[in-house]
Amino acid sequence: MLGAVRLGVPDSRRMLAIYVAAGASFAALSARGLTVPLYAHELGADRFQVGALFSVATLAAALLSMPSGVLIDRFGTRTLLVLSIFVSAGSQVAMVFTASVAPLFLWQIVGGLGVGAQQAALFSAITALVPSGRLGRAMGWLTFSMQAGFFIGPSIAGLALQWIDLRTDIAVTTVLLVLAVPGALAASSAPQSRQKLALMQPLRALVRQPSFGPVVIGLVASTLAWGTVGAFLPIFGKESLHLPSSQIGLLLAIQAVANGLARLPGGRLVDRAKQRWPIVFVGVMVWAVAAIVLGHLNGFWAPVVLLVVATPFIATVYVAIGVVFGDLSAGSTRGVTMGAYGTVLFLGLAAGPLVFGPIVQSYGYAAGFTACAAVSMALALVMAGFHAEPLRRRSEVPLPPPAPGT
Repeated sequence: MLGAVRLGVPDSRRMLAIYVAAGASFAALSARGLTVPLYAHELGADRFQVGALFSVATLAAALLSMPSGVLIDRFGTRTLLVLSIFVSAGSQVAMVFTASVAPLFLWQIVGGLGVGAQQAALFSAITALVPSGRLGRAMGWLTFSMQAGFFIGPSIAGLALQWIDLRTDIAVTTVLLVLAVPGALAASSAPQSRQKLALMQPLRALVRQPSFGPVVIGLVASTLAWGTVGAFLPIFGKESLHLPSSQIGLLLAIQAVANGLARLPGGRLVDRAKQRWPIVFVGVMVWAVAAIVLGHLNGFWAPVVLLVVATPFIATVYVAIGVVFGDLSAGSTRGVTMGAYGTVLFLGLAAGPLVFGPIVQSYGYAAGFTACAAVSMALALVMAGFHAEPLRRRSEVPLPPPAPGT
């Protein structure tokens, strides 16, 4: 298996190109996260419509993550990654020519489908190149690249708004996706399975593994808390912390830096750990407590210190979970495994604001953050009760013999 061999120089260069592709694609995505809500508001969208634009894109990404995994296993990572980049770019360019709110929902859905495919393809590309003992560091660098994109994209888009309008800004930031093309071409083009696999066949092989249930519970616990705080943090800063827009942007930027930098030592920690579930448990608990405390703070510096301290814990959680999913995968089912990871990830991020948003609306941010934190902590306790995770060495998941003639 390719991931079991020692990395050489060519593989290192391919990995670097994939890291750049991850940073570029997520920079374009995060720039879109800034420009599209502002553009929708300019076109007359209300608060609910602006929030719904985020939700439909995230749900679309969840919808395509699993089918993307099947396509990766059947046709190779490169094909899907290149296609997803073109889909994302096309949807973004289409927004430039959109003059009303309703069509924005269509293009957000299309863009979300592209993001779901990119997520599965990028994780699958790295998992295919790296042996199990180095997977934590590789996931750390991959997610660091993504977080760097989350910082760079809005910075470029926001700075450009000083000289150009929103529609032009949307078009200009689409160019960031060009930087992702070399990484897409560096990904493997070989099918990971010669069998004509249906979705359910490799999915059943994945679900039967004893570690699948606990890691999914841990991922839901982390995404609920992370997604809820992240979705409301800008408005929380405005309405509860009473910060000017410039300080809210600085708060988000500082958190993004803390998030990104934590991925590198986090990857080393995950590689050295004999078990990963304690890392997930501690990280979720720390972030949940931070969410509860955050709802009661005021001003600028107290939230900054809290986020800088707590964010590295939840960042390391995502590295650990990504590695566990990587260890659950086999060469013939890697795409489906990482597609399952993307599906749960995006659904959890979308569910948090939808489930706890009414509490925030009716009872305030502190109540909403506390309720979300309580649910996340309960799920983390359930996960810890299983005490199960895969062996550090990846093994092939047994599959039925190929049909005659294949």
